[in-house]
Amino acid sequence: MRYTYLTYNNEFSRAYARGKSFVHPHVVMYVVKNRFGKTRVGLTATKKIGNAVLRNRARRVMRAAICKQLPLYVGGYDIVFVARGITPRLKSTVLEEDISQLLKSAGLLK
Repeated sequence: MRYTYLTYNNEFSRAYARGKSFVHPHVVMYVVKNRFGKTRVGLTATKKIGNAVLRNRARRVMRAAICKQLPLYVGGYDIVFVARGITPRLKSTVLEEDISQLLKSAGLLK
């Protein structure tokens, strides 16, 4: 595994408050530098997405897309991906391209 996951609410809150957001119609990304020197990723899907099945699918699709797009070494960043309403209906290959665009616009991908 190339990165670890954000698990605590205060880690997500810090990313929302201090991080820079990058918006795409399919997914939103927040990026903030951390002090650990290791990339940490958080995935969220709110109740606006739908029931538990749809929220779990949204996270699963995002996780599959992130595994293929996030490079081996990005640096010490906390990256939070927030699902949008259409995310559970997408294939991970479509979301890969979107995440790649977001990572490029954030300067994390060459």
